[in-house]
Amino acid sequence: MTIRALAPLFVGDFEHYRDILVLPDDPRPAIPVRELITTDGLAWLLEHYRRFQPGDDRRALVSQWSRTYFVKLIVPTVAANMVLGHELPVALDKLEVILGDDGLPEAFRLPHEGQPFASKPEGPFERFKELLDGNFEPLIEGWNQQVKLSRKVLWNNAANYVEWLVHAMAGLGLPADMLADGKQLIESERRPDGGKNPMFSPVRYVERSSGPSPLRQRRQCCIRYRLPELALCENCPHIDKPPKGARLPESLVEQA
Repeated sequence: MTIRALAPLFVGDFEHYRDILVLPDDPRPAIPVRELITTDGLAWLLEHYRRFQPGDDRRALVSQWSRTYFVKLIVPTVAANMVLGHELPVALDKLEVILGDDGLPEAFRLPHEGQPFASKPEGPFERFKELLDGNFEPLIEGWNQQVKLSRKVLWNNAANYVEWLVHAMAGLGLPADMLADGKQLIESERRPDGGKNPMFSPVRYVERSSGPSPLRQRRQCCIRYRLPELALCENCPHIDKPPKGARLPESLVEQA
């Protein structure tokens, strides 16, 4: 069963996110996300994913898989949080992932439907604590330890989608104060304790003399080009100077 309290979110451009968050009565096989940062769990995941996405670069495989994980978890979770003031139980130890026929995350099974915040959160790091500290931080740290994939790459994979979502929701005419914590999350260089905010400034908008301008460009390359048949992303920071062996995306080749 999907979460009925979130139904107002999943209309128009966001309708296809309706069935991503499900409850314990969903019968599909699922994997506790916590297992995916163990040696055996990650080895199983990469072996399974290689059936659909060939490649020997474990770092690139994890990065590519994580992009689907992040976008599918971020969009409904962050939208529910900002628009409805509804907090969801998405910490690593609470969450299970359901894989699709392509080996990528299809849905997430939550232990319950969450609840409205008891009081208004004091800023983005309190509002998004469950997602950032409970899920992203241990997941990214675990993958970094297992495959030595840069934390910066993984955090940028996540923050990229938060930036996109905040701008997309602003484009729908949602009030600025409703989106303020999401905007502040990606505009704050430091956390309240003084530590660096890994979600800070995930993209830049670059003026170019040819092709699309300004180009929305990630700060970190997701290294997907290291996998067979995958080109650079359209918002890759290496678009103007591709690494050796990397291919431009077809959309940009056509405009060159």
